[in-house]
Amino acid sequence: MSLSTSSQIAKHKTQSINRFFASHPRLGLGTLLSGPILWLLVVYVGSLALLVVSAFFGLDEFTGKATTNLTIGNIEEVISESAYRLLVLRSIGIAGAATVICFMLALPVGFYISKLAKPWAKRGLVVAILLPLWAGYLVKAFALRAVFEPGSEFGDGGFLKNTIGWSPGFGYLSVIITLAYLWFPYMFLPIYSGFERLPESLIDASSDLGAGSIRTFFSVMMPMLVPSIAAGSIFTFSLSLGDYITVKIVGGKSQMIGNIIERTLLAPNQPLAAAFTLWPITIMVAYLFVMARLGAFKNL
Repeated sequence: MSLSTSSQIAKHKTQSINRFFASHPRLGLGTLLSGPILWLLVVYVGSLALLVVSAFFGLDEFTGKATTNLTIGNIEEVISESAYRLLVLRSIGIAGAATVICFMLALPVGFYISKLAKPWAKRGLVVAILLPLWAGYLVKAFALRAVFEPGSEFGDGGFLKNTIGWSPGFGYLSVIITLAYLWFPYMFLPIYSGFERLPESLIDASSDLGAGSIRTFFSVMMPMLVPSIAAGSIFTFSLSLGDYITVKIVGGKSQMIGNIIERTLLAPNQPLAAAFTLWPITIMVAYLFVMARLGAFKNL
């Protein structure tokens, strides 16, 4: 068989495959996504399933290693202890507060950039907001530690202490502010995109019907932004809930659920640490379910 004949046969097969997938678009999409989906199931879902299963293993007190003996003692401990439940509620409150701050800042900023800023200024403002993402996580966290440093009789304190004579110090307030700063771009982007997708004709129609600016914003724009807000809150809330490094840097003696998981894992007590992870997993599953009902995944 000549080389030209083989090339024609291969070309004919390729065209036949292309026509087949063109007539079956869903099958073509499934084939295209099969590799990434398989990788996601094996690496992410598989490791998560192993984590949940390991929470039911016992612990050898002499070796400090997990055994094959199944028990629900770890689950009972993390649920029954009132101190652990209080810690979980505190972690939810901190993550929720950081999410609310990000939302309160992202809403007016996103509206201004998308609807009021000059066209030539939009790109610069968006880049300026996303620019902190180019810096390392630890760099930003330690920079804010220098800002919040309360000082002592042997030190002068940080930026706030030297500038205005007051600093929140290291505690839950500093943790909330730092988390809001770190994850603000993840709230801003969905909300900004939601404002960009709002048709100008709707806003003009609302104005023509006699609605003022405030009425238009809350009655016309906000209902259409609910999916964008929900999508942004997924990022900020989940990232804040699972954070434990920020608490160690600017939290002082503060604790979140991630710190308990880290300390238990280093004890070492892997089954109990795995049992602790069931708290954030359960919280995020419930949160994602609520956000899905609000249409959040349409904007992811």
